[in-house]
Amino acid sequence: MNRKLSVFLLSLTILAGYAQLLKTSLSITVRDEVGNIVTGADIAMYETADDYTKEKNAVFTAITDEKGMVKFKDVKPKGYFVVVRKDDKDNSGGGEQTGVLESGKLNKVTIIIQ
Repeated sequence: MNRKLSVFLLSLTILAGYAQLLKTSLSITVRDEVGNIVTGADIAMYETADDYTKEKNAVFTAITDEKGMVKFKDVKPKGYFVVVRKDDKDNSGGGEQTGVLESGKLNKVTIIIQ
């Protein structure tokens, strides 16, 4: 095997290993109906529609920070059902499900509550 091919194969091996080290994560920003960030909002994420409907077996829960954000690390690259609540506002009627998350990336979602 020539040197260039060896270096190329080694590079591919390193890149494949690096890709496996990258964890899938999700950043959620919560805003109100006029676009203001919402701090202290409760977020619950569910893997199935049934768990979402019954609001049981949440796989992740968190409260938004001073920037209206929360970050979930090491999540499965799939779609999630999300419930967000703050006082008398929630995300029912829109934004209840994320798209399928990209594997090995930081996925970002903004959810509007009203």
